[in-house]
Amino acid sequence: MTAPKVDIYTKFTCGYCHRAKQLLASKGVDFTEFDISMGGPDKAAMLKRAPGARTVPQIFIGDRHVGGSDELAALERAGELDALLAG
Repeated sequence: MTAPKVDIYTKFTCGYCHRAKQLLASKGVDFTEFDISMGGPDKAAMLKRAPGARTVPQIFIGDRHVGGSDELAALERAGELDALLAG
């Protein structure tokens, strides 16, 4: 089974974004980062994938919208993140 693609939408000065990226990196996860600090097509793509999302980070593992940094950390605390990352 192939590990799912991980996408994270961030802004340059976002501490929560940094925390989420650190957690993913500590697990050896390759992720694609989309910096939406200046808006543009990546922000539009994020809003299409997560309608109503107004904060960053917004994290997607495969087709699942995880949410933000707090939700990612909650998955880790619950012992669910590794299985989700494994596919």
